[in-house]
Amino acid sequence: MGSLPTRDGPPPATTSDQPHQQLDQQPDDPALRERLAARLLALDDVSERPSLISVPGARGLVLDEAHAAGAPVDAFMAGREFAHLHPSPDRSLHAMLPPDVAAEAIDKGWAEQHTAVPFGMAPPNAVLLYAPRDPDELEVVATLVEASHAYAHQRAGGDDRAAQ
Repeated sequence: MGSLPTRDGPPPATTSDQPHQQLDQQPDDPALRERLAARLLALDDVSERPSLISVPGARGLVLDEAHAAGAPVDAFMAGREFAHLHPSPDRSLHAMLPPDVAAEAIDKGWAEQHTAVPFGMAPPNAVLLYAPRDPDELEVVATLVEASHAYAHQRAGGDDRAAQ
């Protein structure tokens, strides 16, 4: 991405085990979460399903089957789920970012590696994205999930499936 701004303030507190959740710094306005969900669910070839691997109530973002074949293996958490939104009171989300974007998101304070990564249970590009606290942060988080969607929506080798 290269143009990701640095997130203001210290990182939120998160759990160090499973389930991996954000413990503070949630947005004051619950409508912010619905705006984020609506934007992400409007992405091409995406449907909402209960998450295959998250807590009850998590909203899985699933790429349609016809567009998932041939994507990089580290583009999905389980099945064709490339991201999911955690329910209240957490409001963070997990996503499978392109490896370079994951590194930048962590470096700029928007994310941390999933707690399953050190145990070899998830690839290094599996991240917890912190809940956006305001409309500006919503733009950044949405852009990161859009990068996750684009990564899942390509053929191995980089051919963009959306252009087909």
